[in-house]
Amino acid sequence: MTDFETIIYEKQDGTGYLTLNRPHALNTYNMRMRDELYQVLGAIKDDPDVRVVILKGAGEKAFCAGADLTEFLTAPSPVIARQVRWERDVWGLFLSIDKPIIVALHGYVLGDGIEMAMCCDIRIASEDAQFGTPEMGLGIIPAAGGSQTIPRTIARSYALDMLLTGRWVKAEEAHRLKLVNRVVPRSDLLPAVERLAEKIKAYDQRAISYAKQAVRRGLDLTLEQGLKIEKMLGNHLLAS
Repeated sequence: MTDFETIIYEKQDGTGYLTLNRPHALNTYNMRMRDELYQVLGAIKDDPDVRVVILKGAGEKAFCAGADLTEFLTAPSPVIARQVRWERDVWGLFLSIDKPIIVALHGYVLGDGIEMAMCCDIRIASEDAQFGTPEMGLGIIPAAGGSQTIPRTIARSYALDMLLTGRWVKAEEAHRLKLVNRVVPRSDLLPAVERLAEKIKAYDQRAISYAKQAVRRGLDLTLEQGLKIEKMLGNHLLAS
């Protein structure tokens, strides 16, 4: 695939490795990263050779420390800057991928970084990870899904505590809140994620895809409707 400026994408034995690659800027999210993520996520979605995706951040300090404020604040206005960011729905593309996405989180996971992580299926954090939504300090609200995905992941009151106060949450507390699935030593972060990816890859990929679809589609329905979706997908799987 085309060489990128802000990300690295590699495939190995059915795993797609997607790395945010702006370590000099704490992997902050800018327009170029938006465009490159949109391109590579579309390719991942359609690539039958990719069975599981690992998302991670380059460097030692951050998975992603939010939006690039040097770019964001030089736009004509915050409204126009956000409109430009929405021209390509990267977050919606993340959510539309039926393959499991595992994210390895270390260091700063702030703003757009935490919102991106919320669009992944399984979140593994290192002991040094710190999570936060600093938008209130800028006079804005999370607008890449954080106000919706975080309360759907942890209890509403804890989500509001983070969103309204801008309080940072360290890895162990994030695990207690169920913001992340597990916490591991920094040195074991990528190996732990890769072990999980290998386990998932060992199963029937149609079953994996259908299970993810059942959960994603069912969460926005009543239990009765969700059970119908589950039955339909189960029948499709058996028929195939």
